[in-house]
Amino acid sequence: VEEQRARWERKRSRTAKELLETEHKYLEQLDLVVTFFVTILKAKGTLKPAVLETIFGPLESIYSVSHVLSLHLERGNLGPGLENFCQNLELYGHYAENLEQANKTLKEQLRKNKSFRRFKKLQETRPQFQGRKLEDLLPLPLQRLHQYKHFLRDLLENTSPDSAEYQKLAKAVKSVSEVSRWVQDIIHKRENSLQLLRVQKLLKGQKTQLLTPGRWYIREGWLLVVPSKGEELKRRMFFLFSDIFIATKPCHPLHPLSSNKLACQAVYPLHQCVVDKVFGHTRSQGGLLSLSFPHKTLLLMSGDQQDINDWYRSLTTAVR
Repeated sequence: VEEQRARWERKRSRTAKELLETEHKYLEQLDLVVTFFVTILKAKGTLKPAVLETIFGPLESIYSVSHVLSLHLERGNLGPGLENFCQNLELYGHYAENLEQANKTLKEQLRKNKSFRRFKKLQETRPQFQGRKLEDLLPLPLQRLHQYKHFLRDLLENTSPDSAEYQKLAKAVKSVSEVSRWVQDIIHKRENSLQLLRVQKLLKGQKTQLLTPGRWYIREGWLLVVPSKGEELKRRMFFLFSDIFIATKPCHPLHPLSSNKLACQAVYPLHQCVVDKVFGHTRSQGGLLSLSFPHKTLLLMSGDQQDINDWYRSLTTAVR
């Protein structure tokens, strides 16, 4: 038991030391943004207060919270430090919610506002920045949140359940995990919106509207459509979403406006779809899928075994 305790203590002090060292580094990087951008821009009035608020969000508050945490860690007051930190954790969630708009506004200001463009360039040439751009520093809080989760879990695993700090650590791990999930959720939704937009731009015309709340992009790829009568196989591009399956074909390469686009041929709702693997139809590698809808059955083929298995899994999951 004594040996186990000593091992725990060694691992714990190593993790605590690493947490403090990385916190100092994180603070230094945040300080660059707060000192050389936020504070000076406020004083100079180069950006309107609302624009400044949009670009930097609650970054100053995050910096203050981190500063307090590092002071506690330096004194070895892990428990009180974490308590104060957890009370302010939602700042990270709000920062994540704002980040997309922040990037958009930053790009806009760099395009429109000549004095801000000059100012940013000048600040980034300072030796403290070591060649880093403002755009590299803005996502730091979200990267740090991910690190906090791992550090706190390690500390908890190497703390005796009888100790006074165990409960505080357990509470902190729970809080950080919850905010981390909130941030991941924001990131997934944003990535999904970008995928929906990308596919929407690929489709010719505006007849098929993809940007529907609650719709999730799953996958896309080329498959061969096996016709019911003995015609030849047709190669088509398919897009799978959480609620629909879309069949498309390339537009004519000489089309003046849509040569690199896809024409939507059919949109199949998934709520009445039955997916089956059809065996014995392909002599070589690959496979065949049957998709049954109320008024139509699609036979889809791929020469790649792995590909057809992946499609089968994705389609059955989406239907379910």
